[in-house]
Amino acid sequence: MKAVSLFSNCGAGDVGFAGAGFRFCVVSELVERRLEVLRLNHPAAVAVLGDLRRTWPLVVDSFREAHGSEAPVLLSGCPPCQGMSSARSGRGKENDPDAGSRDGRNLLVLPIAEVAKELRPIFVVVENVPAFLRRRVWDPDSATPCSAAKILCKRLESEYRVYATVVDLCEYGVPQHRSRAFLTFVRKDADALGVLRRTGSTPFPAPTHGSPDCPAFVTIDDALRESRLPGLDAGAAETAGSEDHPMHRVPVWPDRRYEMVAAIPPGSGRSAWDTDYCGRCETKEIALTEAVCPKCGSPMLRPTVREGDGSWRLIRGFRSSSYRRMDPARPAATVTTASGHIGSDRTLHPWENRVLSPAECSWLQTIPSSFQWGDSMEKWGHTGVRQMIGEAVPPRFTMLHGEVLAALAEGREGPQTLSQEDGRCKKALAKLGYGGRETPSTAEAAASEVFGDG
Repeated sequence: MKAVSLFSNCGAGDVGFAGAGFRFCVVSELVERRLEVLRLNHPAAVAVLGDLRRTWPLVVDSFREAHGSEAPVLLSGCPPCQGMSSARSGRGKENDPDAGSRDGRNLLVLPIAEVAKELRPIFVVVENVPAFLRRRVWDPDSATPCSAAKILCKRLESEYRVYATVVDLCEYGVPQHRSRAFLTFVRKDADALGVLRRTGSTPFPAPTHGSPDCPAFVTIDDALRESRLPGLDAGAAETAGSEDHPMHRVPVWPDRRYEMVAAIPPGSGRSAWDTDYCGRCETKEIALTEAVCPKCGSPMLRPTVREGDGSWRLIRGFRSSSYRRMDPARPAATVTTASGHIGSDRTLHPWENRVLSPAECSWLQTIPSSFQWGDSMEKWGHTGVRQMIGEAVPPRFTMLHGEVLAALAEGREGPQTLSQEDGRCKKALAKLGYGGRETPSTAEAAASEVFGDG
């Protein structure tokens, strides 16, 4: 089944779709280093480099040159989430369209709409953070405030029915909490839409983990032990990397950071903010508001910073999640582009004194061990590789999603899917402004009004 990928990153997410039987004919990416990795993993695809706001016609021409007027089965697109993500400061309020429109990346759904209208794929799949459904921007056509997701819906509603959901990917066997919004557009003249109407289902897979009838969530402990990667330690260069695994390396901490992390009990899920004893004189039960030991005056093994006058103060940060070990009995925290930073959200190894390595982050993202990274670590170091990993859609989910779409493309129901009555789907549609009406499974007349069916 032919497919086209937009905002392809390194191609990791599309590996899952490929595992479900899709063949990517054209892929596209803004950053050349990512495209280099992408080509290693999708060598048969035509690769388009550049800003899709300008290069989307080249994507269309590249597909048509090889396949004429034939329509691809799938168009996948994962536009950047930086302007939406709650991890980014300075974004302004979600309901402020002026703030939302200041970041041009928030309107990168527009090239997706253009390619979809030209190539008319059976399915269009778009992934982003949940705020994608809520953050207001100015619609370039109507000059009205709405979400970028709604703008995309309006541009495609004449030819497509939209389905939406927000899910935590740990419900699909991904060993991390990763809440993401998904839109799947189904072309109205496709047999797939008839199947969905008849069955009252959606084009999304049903959860495989965490419910009473499913296996338990995969924990960080389960995942790390299954990876069988050797232990590391950030205290010295000779212990911070593995010669046998080029991606299994971590930053070295030759300073107070190591002492601070080492003071957090292994396997506790606790943070350095909780350390209540002095590392020098061993005074105990020191108030958690103190930056220095009241007995010897040494800085505490807590996140502190030294002021210009030589005094110490506690860092003003997110105490609930920063400088904290992952709880081994739970799925990991979301793997982000900042996975190498000690002060980011729950990046510390559950029991070793370090952050997770890129190899471990890749494993938590369910990127298969057969994925080709080439010499990425040598050329771009931790930061470049961690960015690619953190922005990937876990292939475990895209394969399950792809299996649902593959069955629908053949006009059959296929694997278990989320119902149109599922709360996750109904809430997502409500955020798009489609709430308060009957769902497509209960009244086609109302659905025709809401979704623009003929």
